[in-house]
Amino acid sequence: MPTVSAHVAAALSRHLDQVFGLMGNGNAHLLDALLRDTGAAFTAVRHEVGAVVAADAHFRVSGRIAAATTTYGAGFTNTLTALAESAQARIPLVLVVGDQPTHGPRPWDVDQIALASAVGVRTYTVGRLDAAATTVIAIEHALANRTPVVIALPYDTPTLDAGPIPPLPEPRLPGPVMPSADARAAITRAAEALAGAERPVLLAGRGAWLAGATDALGRLAAAAGAVTATTALGRGVFPDGEHDLGVTGGFGAPGAMDLIHGADVVVAIGASLSPFTMRFGELLTPEARLIQVDIAPTATHPRVGEYIRGDARAVAELLADDVARLRTARGSWRDSVDAAPLRRQVVEGEFAPDGRLDPRAAAARIGELLPADRIVVSDGGHFIAWANMFWDVASPGRMVMVGTAFQSIGLGWPSVAGAVQADPEATVVLTTGDGGGLMALADLETAVRAARGRGIAVVWNDAAYSAEVNLYGLKGLHEGPMRIPQVDFAALGRAAGAEGVVVERLADLERLATWAAEPVATRPFLLLDLRISGDVIAPYQHEVIRVNS
Repeated sequence: MPTVSAHVAAALSRHLDQVFGLMGNGNAHLLDALLRDTGAAFTAVRHEVGAVVAADAHFRVSGRIAAATTTYGAGFTNTLTALAESAQARIPLVLVVGDQPTHGPRPWDVDQIALASAVGVRTYTVGRLDAAATTVIAIEHALANRTPVVIALPYDTPTLDAGPIPPLPEPRLPGPVMPSADARAAITRAAEALAGAERPVLLAGRGAWLAGATDALGRLAAAAGAVTATTALGRGVFPDGEHDLGVTGGFGAPGAMDLIHGADVVVAIGASLSPFTMRFGELLTPEARLIQVDIAPTATHPRVGEYIRGDARAVAELLADDVARLRTARGSWRDSVDAAPLRRQVVEGEFAPDGRLDPRAAAARIGELLPADRIVVSDGGHFIAWANMFWDVASPGRMVMVGTAFQSIGLGWPSVAGAVQADPEATVVLTTGDGGGLMALADLETAVRAARGRGIAVVWNDAAYSAEVNLYGLKGLHEGPMRIPQVDFAALGRAAGAEGVVVERLADLERLATWAAEPVATRPFLLLDLRISGDVIAPYQHEVIRVNS
């Protein structure tokens, strides 16, 4: 008869097709059932944190939920940083782990339910009589609440006879948050403001993409005569790039940010309005009217003057209809704006004053050489500016930053595996620093194995934890702990099966051009070890320095 493990495996495979993990005592029987009896694909990682990172990245790229799995104890505690990131970023995934036996903890067991709860994650413990149903309920909770969940397998249950596997229903999910009567009145006021605005701006985030609001946003922008901009995670959500100013905040181009600063009405849709997006209070003038549309219970930034709670697509469609009816026929502000030069970033030269490669010049050249069909996955660190400033992507699901919600580094390499499985055609480009790259080194091999000819890694190697140097070294703190001896990442890549290239000048990037022209089936994973200057401080970091001074 089917075991508890078979019930859990059947329920998982009914609702997802990708599992990432590392085998141990607590999940060995589950993995056996998954691989023998279901069609789910399994990708092994080399550190447990990578299992959750990969499942997280998979959802961010595809919008499809995935599972991670580890053993109990240390295997579980190793996942906590990634679990906290996924919880704060509101990424649904399922982490299936072993747990203490039903008769009580052993000397090496810890309270895993309390640990998961501490980072905001709910645990569902399966039993012999309810394993499949509990698994479905957990998946339902993850999807409905956009959150990670833990499914715990007590150590003495996986091999128990659980009887025939029952029918497995689809998860019940709530529909979109439709505007209430009060929200409809706020929509009317927002439409009147947009219709009467002289310099309107629409700012959209990842929430608008998740709601499928692209077409509605295009109609609204045209009706209002508005220029558009996005958050870092919302880039590509507007269908018309001609009038788009790119990313707001410290990643934005100076000319574009100057124009947005002069807006009189700004409507933010599906954007949380983080301090980085808002340039720590400097994005807008005090006189600008800021209207936010989101599904959070209340406005998420104190600068918001009017809040509309509702699904981004539904509200954008209503706004577009009202603005088209209210706005008199006249020329629009955006017709006088040439957005393309305003989006242009500043590049000063190939080398910085210290003689090392200027990261802006390297980023600009890499952006020209990368395959157009690309997904960018980013670790955390000072370097996140360069890809965000210089590498365009086609849609919000093609710029993945695992770690920024929790302000973590060291989650880069395993995110490659999740992105590769999420999209079988695109080239996956990892951008990571030397500090985070070393921290996640266990899964360098995972990235190389998973991506092969569809993978590129760009390591911004300045021999330092640059964010700390910029924040604390400049204040006079001892820089010893902030510095890293020069590491040969190209050699590390070769040891893991990649082709490693040391890049000290722009001419060294020509290998990327020839790589991109080769057949995917015969290409190696390409690791570019960029020996860049640490003296070039990213614009967003200047804003952080200003706030912390």
